[in-house]
Amino acid sequence: MALLSFLRAPHTSSFLRVSGLFAGLAVAVFACNGSTRSGFEDEDAGPDATIDPLPEAGPKPPQFTDATIDTSIKSGPAEVFGHSGPQLYRLDPDTKGVTVVGTFAGCAGSVIDIALDESSNMYGTTFSGLFAIDKSNARCTKIADGTFPNSLSFVPKGTLDASKEALVGYVRDKYIRIDPVSGAITDVGSLGDARLESSGDIVSVINGPTYLTVKSVGGDTRCANADCLVEVNPQTGAIKANLGMLVGKKDVFGVAFWAGAIYGFADSGSLFQVVINGGSLSIADITIPQAPAGLSFFGAGSTTSAPTQPK
Repeated sequence: MALLSFLRAPHTSSFLRVSGLFAGLAVAVFACNGSTRSGFEDEDAGPDATIDPLPEAGPKPPQFTDATIDTSIKSGPAEVFGHSGPQLYRLDPDTKGVTVVGTFAGCAGSVIDIALDESSNMYGTTFSGLFAIDKSNARCTKIADGTFPNSLSFVPKGTLDASKEALVGYVRDKYIRIDPVSGAITDVGSLGDARLESSGDIVSVINGPTYLTVKSVGGDTRCANADCLVEVNPQTGAIKANLGMLVGKKDVFGVAFWAGAIYGFADSGSLFQVVINGGSLSIADITIPQAPAGLSFFGAGSTTSAPTQPK
């Protein structure tokens, strides 16, 4: 656990196009969002710079049109989840409608990230523990005390374990595995580039790529003015390709995936959709009508069995 003692120092942190999401929500509900998510404080941005491909960058990820994709995978209802420190929200990625699931209960503090397995069982971390979370009501059941990362995802069977999915995360540039039963942590690998580190979240999809938001450190400028989206190897944690800068988006603490689109949730309260078009990223903001000042997102998650292709 000593390895993880440097997990993000608190800073003010943190879903989604809605139609009347916040109508009827008391302002007091969002007052709790002043909670802090651990650090990754911004480095000096420096001048604007064109993103240089990482040395280890390979070909661009598949566009989810591979005929070998197993269409028998059951994805369940169309849903992704995002959250602030105290509250869980559900997005319908088909309609972009948002509902408030509820306030986290029994999580002993701000929830700093969530992850869902192939059966849509939800897990979450706080600054002091690992929890199972009922996605229908945001109630938490403690699994283990300890210091856990704020970038979480399950990766599919056959990735790190032949017989089951694995819960993984990043602590800065270190890639780790977490036992969802005991909370035990095992080192797996790293990003392989000391000039970049996780800026917020990882998401993985069965028969699809694994994505991570990263930022520059140590004076590097590639992802200094905005976070970058990278594809990583879920077996080693290493960067496979830098897909580009998420222009205008920093501290993207949550990412989720559904039907060919990536959803980003930022510390600023910004919600946006990303689609990979060939060698570029198409970014579209999702308006949140009547969003209160100070709304921020701490994380997001989606099942690994999310459909890989648009309808």
